[in-house]
Amino acid sequence: MNLLKETIDAIEGQNETVRAQAKERLDQLIMPHWALGRLMDLALDMAGICGSVRPSVERKTIVVMAGDHGITDAGVSLFPKKITVEMVRGFVNGVAGINVLARQAGADVKVVDMGVAGDLSALAAGGNILDRKIAAGTDNFAEGPAMDRDQAVRALEAGISVAQELADSTDLFGTGDRGIGNTSPSSAIVATLCQMPVAEVVGRGTGLDNAQLEYKIKILEKALALNNPDPSDPIDVLSKVGGFEIAGIAGLVLGAAALKKPIVIDGFISTAGALLTGRLAPKSREYMIAAHRSVEKGQVAALADLKKEPLLDLQFRLGVGTGAAVAMNLVEGAVGILTEMATFSEAAVSEAK
Repeated sequence: MNLLKETIDAIEGQNETVRAQAKERLDQLIMPHWALGRLMDLALDMAGICGSVRPSVERKTIVVMAGDHGITDAGVSLFPKKITVEMVRGFVNGVAGINVLARQAGADVKVVDMGVAGDLSALAAGGNILDRKIAAGTDNFAEGPAMDRDQAVRALEAGISVAQELADSTDLFGTGDRGIGNTSPSSAIVATLCQMPVAEVVGRGTGLDNAQLEYKIKILEKALALNNPDPSDPIDVLSKVGGFEIAGIAGLVLGAAALKKPIVIDGFISTAGALLTGRLAPKSREYMIAAHRSVEKGQVAALADLKKEPLLDLQFRLGVGTGAAVAMNLVEGAVGILTEMATFSEAAVSEAK
């Protein structure tokens, strides 16, 4: 049995017994019933996910999956692939936006090379990058499949292996991404799995103008017609129009769910990966926490399909795990309400008649 099947088979739903215990406690906290609204809903989920009325979120890790995309050769991005290496350099040096927000949230940042086209060996010398490279970027799916099916499975399993490697030092996972052009495969995945027209899920990415956006839509429409990905087969969709880092994210979510670890899903690219995960293992959705609503409309469509209401709406469009980092503060707050706030009986406060 391969790792992918083993992991999918291991995914169960939340612990309903513990959820009931957490609900009983939350119902009795010293405030009007459910007065903290969705923060209490989140506390309930955290108890069910972790199987404990005292879940821990002390150790947080944001995993930034990095990969390049052949579709950039079709002119769908404002920037060349070589920029991906420079972005990874910023993460490793601790000076990027994700590093700043992760430090504020008390989270570690781990970069995973899933398929960066450039050489990261110098940056990886200090052990700052996990090497799971499948290939030096995907093929141009405007001309044929992005990868073969074997590569897609290997990439998913690479993401699972990262979850397993980091599990002993992580209570709460967060997803992140980096790769020039990755809104194009994300849009293609969402359009296929949600059965929506390309124009309804494609955004401006790094800042395309109207003419460039129309061109991007046309390229993706032709690419989908050429590859004809099967919406009933998530691995087929991934192999034909996906990306290595998107597969890594999907695998990371699968791994976290199998390990009964909560995972905060970041923006568009992360949500496209989570959408694949949800198709591969529907129960995995119970372990996902949607961080924020992106300005990319494809992410909104994917969230709706996953039946996830995001915690935040801050008009983010950076990705890289920045939304996940900010949302981790809310997860920690929700756990604090469950574990630290007193009940009426503990505080000897008279309840309302």
